[in-house]
Amino acid sequence: MPAAPSPRTALVPVTEIFALRHAVLRPGLPAEAAAFPEDAGAKTFHIAAYDAAGAVRACVTFLPEPLPGTGEEAYRFRGMASDPAVRGRGFGVAVLRAGLAEAAARGAGLVWCTGRTSARGFYEHHGFTVRGEEFTVPGIGPHQVFVIKAAGGDVGAGP
Repeated sequence: MPAAPSPRTALVPVTEIFALRHAVLRPGLPAEAAAFPEDAGAKTFHIAAYDAAGAVRACVTFLPEPLPGTGEEAYRFRGMASDPAVRGRGFGVAVLRAGLAEAAARGAGLVWCTGRTSARGFYEHHGFTVRGEEFTVPGIGPHQVFVIKAAGGDVGAGP
């Protein structure tokens, strides 16, 4: 049987992805808890992945921010979320690939994030490496910094 097609992705305004970001990443908290100060930044961009019916099923936000501790120019992504109903079906990978490609097109050599430690396997599977020690984000839990070269925006299918 042929593989399912990749979900459709698009650059979108933050309003298109905000409800999913809030529901997945800050459940039970006020909506303001899911708003990032950088959301409206001139170089910030947001990616959505859609199912066949046109519903947003995954999202991510990218912004220019130096890699911590190095000052090296990079793009950071945050607010990556996948609807639990479609996890494992390629929506998260689709927004990540699209975001890395867009960051590379905008000149990023590196892309990084602070991701939940529980997602370490996902990031490593897609070519990211861990930088530094685990730390705790108050009210959210253990995190690590994950880094990948963005040149070409290619997220591999893993090892």
